[in-house]
Amino acid sequence: MGRRDSFDYLTFPVVLLVFSLFAGMLVVFFTNAVPAFHRFGVDVYLKNVWKAAEVPEDEVYGIAAAIWGSVYTSVIAILISLPLSVAFSVFVVDYAPKWLKNALIVTSDVMAGLPTIIYGIWGAFVLVPFLRDYVMKPLYAHLSFIPLFDYPPVGGYSYLSAGVLLAIMVTPFVSAVVREAYSMIPFTYREAAYALGATRYEATRILLGYLRPAMVSGVILAFGRAIGETVAVSLVIGNTFNMTSKLFAPGYTISSLIANQFGNAFIYSYMTPVLFAAGLALFLIGLTVNLLGIRALRRWEENVQL
Repeated sequence: MGRRDSFDYLTFPVVLLVFSLFAGMLVVFFTNAVPAFHRFGVDVYLKNVWKAAEVPEDEVYGIAAAIWGSVYTSVIAILISLPLSVAFSVFVVDYAPKWLKNALIVTSDVMAGLPTIIYGIWGAFVLVPFLRDYVMKPLYAHLSFIPLFDYPPVGGYSYLSAGVLLAIMVTPFVSAVVREAYSMIPFTYREAAYALGATRYEATRILLGYLRPAMVSGVILAFGRAIGETVAVSLVIGNTFNMTSKLFAPGYTISSLIANQFGNAFIYSYMTPVLFAAGLALFLIGLTVNLLGIRALRRWEENVQL
């Protein structure tokens, strides 16, 4: 018992340091954002306007479009990456031969470690033209009566391009979580399914039921990775203050807004506080998603125990 107490005393300062860093970041963002809240109030989050002016009284800012773009592109990325990650994990663990399995795992790990600027340049010069010519234009030509597809894809820089690029970027991370969880399912479960007469496909469907915690963890990881991405997204989203659900329209995200505007924000009186308010919003969105994910995991654990 004495050794355990000693270990607790040794680790407590580390836990306190991590919590202090977390709280300190929150305090720094909030204190620097206070002038924006005094000047614009909650409208800084509710209005879609960006009017910089040398006279402070003429400055008007609202980052609703950037908040919308961050959440929208992250949701698109999750909707694409989660099915791909689950399918990839099942194929690698159950169906791929050993030589191909190792090659796929190494490739996935290498993709996870690539600098984001590589994805951004590739997205701007390869992915955007491809999506514009072979996805957006056909959908606009044949399905423009659907509101999602009725925006003319002139340049290709859009919510869809950003969402697809983010999906490609986060898939290696999500697949790593899902793959490890799937490979750790006891083999006796698979044998039991076969003993009951299940086919290979049916057995796989049964085993996927045990991946719910891994899927929730993957969604949390993917959302946090996607919503905070800066350089790659700023190169493909169009950087326009649009607030629409149209997939082919250009938009903005909080991260790209901060990256594009922070360099000249010191010229204006309220732009820097507004950018700190935007960072605070990003901080709170990520915290909310993580708390919801933790709650979902705990509910799943309670149901399993019952």
